[in-house]
Amino acid sequence: MARIATATIFALLAFAANSILCRMALRVATIDPLTFTSIRILSGAITLGLLLLFRVRRVGLGGSWISALELIGYAATFSVAYTALTAGTGALLLFGAVQVVMIAAGYRAGERINGAVATGWLAAVGGIIALTLPSVSSPPLLSSFLMLLAGIAWGLYSLRGRSSSEPIAETAGNFIRAVPIALILNALMFTKAFYTSRGVLLAGLSGALASGLGYAAWYTALPRMRSMTAANLQLCVPVIAALFGALIFKEAITTRLIVASIFVLGGVFIATRGLATKKPPLAKPND
Repeated sequence: MARIATATIFALLAFAANSILCRMALRVATIDPLTFTSIRILSGAITLGLLLLFRVRRVGLGGSWISALELIGYAATFSVAYTALTAGTGALLLFGAVQVVMIAAGYRAGERINGAVATGWLAAVGGIIALTLPSVSSPPLLSSFLMLLAGIAWGLYSLRGRSSSEPIAETAGNFIRAVPIALILNALMFTKAFYTSRGVLLAGLSGALASGLGYAAWYTALPRMRSMTAANLQLCVPVIAALFGALIFKEAITTRLIVASIFVLGGVFIATRGLATKKPPLAKPND
């Protein structure tokens, strides 16, 4: 359990770091979204491939083309959408879609929502709304649609990870398969491509550390989680990103941020405890 808890915490921190790195690269136009995505996927594939190569216990490449498509679907639509959305609007659309996909899948699999889970989830969602509301604006239709697609793709990718028996091999295989897809998308939009050394560096860090290692950690934790638990835990990401963003970008840590953080983290804790009353069965690995 300590290993799972450590992997979960690392994954959530990595997701928050990804948001910050994407914001740093795309908000000030140091690189275009699809070039950012290509470098992100490529650097993640290289990092995970090296980890797999130098492991003491050798295993074959895992993953699947379906997971690779879900991965690139999330990464590409997320990057493109965020160039036209405010941080608050993007977070609400993204995590709203993730919640719907993963909670619906959990309900279909037999997971049920009790009073504690509902109370915790409502508190956490209320905290997210309070946190993001000041930067929410009327969003462009296309960008909103792309961010919803990003949330759906990420939810499906996370659900598929619940059957992972070799997290590094699975994640490496998904990233390596996603590389040619990302490069093709980038080539199709080459007339709009641009980059700076800063943009390339941020994309590389996003791929190697926040995405590659972070997603491998997430795949390590997912087989021991209910779908609803995984969905709830991800509500912590905007809070973590906001707190670290305040430190990195020297933004004020306001009373609203503190109160919203308490509601989100407290709500996630209550909901997770409510779901943990019955341990989920171990997911069977893919054939």
